[in-house]
Amino acid sequence: MSESDRPLDEDGFLLAHEPAEEGRPDDRIDDERMDEENTFKPEFVRAVEDALEEGDTKAVYELVEPLHPADIADLLELLERQERYQLAAAITDLMTSEVVAELNDYVREDMMEALPPEAVAQIVDQLETDDAVQLIEDLDEADQRAILAEVELEDRIAIQSALSYPEETAGRLMSREFVAVPEHLTVGDLIDYLRDGRDLPDEFFEVFVVDEKHHPVGTCALSWVLRAPRNVALADVMKRDQTLIPVMLDQEEVGLMFQKYNLISAAVVDENDRLVGQMTVDDVVHIISEEAGEDALLMSGAGDGDINEPIREAYSARVRWLIANLGTALVASLIIAMFGAAIEQLVALAVLMPIVASIGGNAGTQTMAVTVRAIATNQLTRSNTRRILLREMRVAVLNGMTIAVLIGLATGVIFSPMLGGVIALAMIINVVIAGLAGVLVPVIFDRLDQDPAVASSVFVTMITDSMGFFAFLGLAVASGIVGS
Repeated sequence: MSESDRPLDEDGFLLAHEPAEEGRPDDRIDDERMDEENTFKPEFVRAVEDALEEGDTKAVYELVEPLHPADIADLLELLERQERYQLAAAITDLMTSEVVAELNDYVREDMMEALPPEAVAQIVDQLETDDAVQLIEDLDEADQRAILAEVELEDRIAIQSALSYPEETAGRLMSREFVAVPEHLTVGDLIDYLRDGRDLPDEFFEVFVVDEKHHPVGTCALSWVLRAPRNVALADVMKRDQTLIPVMLDQEEVGLMFQKYNLISAAVVDENDRLVGQMTVDDVVHIISEEAGEDALLMSGAGDGDINEPIREAYSARVRWLIANLGTALVASLIIAMFGAAIEQLVALAVLMPIVASIGGNAGTQTMAVTVRAIATNQLTRSNTRRILLREMRVAVLNGMTIAVLIGLATGVIFSPMLGGVIALAMIINVVIAGLAGVLVPVIFDRLDQDPAVASSVFVTMITDSMGFFAFLGLAVASGIVGS
């Protein structure tokens, strides 16, 4: 369609796109398929399932064809395993690289294993290197070799190079599609090079300037290039102060660097400081989301916590921490057993002691969550551990005194003033211990080069439960309310 034939808006300007066809809105949210939270309505999912069950591939295609690739990925994740295969077979040409790249890790791995190597290779050829690596990195070695054998030589070399780096490092995650130019060019030379368009990435935010050894010496944002006169040397307009990411840097540290320095993209360098790739903010958004979710799940001992995770893997990841928790719970039970005679003399002790342990556990969990986050974001380091510990202790004392007054008054009215004083003091002791454990347990794990989110909750709970019971029952005996 020529510009003269294109429709105009109400002000007489050319519309950027043609109007959507009847019943095919440009808006990604379709009232017939999506609810107000932009998730599929149950009726739509059932319609797809019914069409698959009836073998009506034409109806399936008509239902799915209008969807955005990310929505097709969501739909696949909502279906049962066999239904996914049926849907993929019914919408073959819609199963683009964009759909595959959006799939959940477990679903993507399962579907890639079900497809023949040549079909996976066709998808890999459409993806950027970092997405292609993510697609095949979890497959069996034999499947990887079969797929790579079908991939073009240049892409195969890039993917094999990425797979040689450890998982969750910049080298594994970086994109090898970037723009790098020598520093002797002028702005005009660069613009001509970019307009030529050969072998350039589809999308990029800045141009890296390198020396003769391919060391990055500066960057030029595209906005700077467009505004600078053509005859100005790149060396005069480029930004020399740049953030370089070592190829072996952990992805969590990469995310922190982007957050700290407000980066859009950054150069990745090898051990010889040569430019080998780049990280972009869209990759980092996934990293930050993944790391945040991972830490939360590790604190609960829930493994990957993915609803698409195979049952055997979910069981294995969760049961070992439940067994560990069983062991720590026995410690608390042994302390209760030590005071069995005292509990028999005064039933109120059995009624009240879970309150002390529960409040202590909640206080410890609060402090632990703050500490783990501070460690993860580099807010808590060796240089300020003492200050953070003292701060959390002051918070714990204030919390403990507040709760102690409330529970002490209530216990004094219901049972006896003496018992009220005992539980108030026990509450202060346990909440303070909880604050101490909530900081020290994650810090100790971090100092031992272990993930502080993995088992901190098990040990903090053990400490607060055990010390809560011991403080309350011990004070009750020491005060003479009951005999030992």
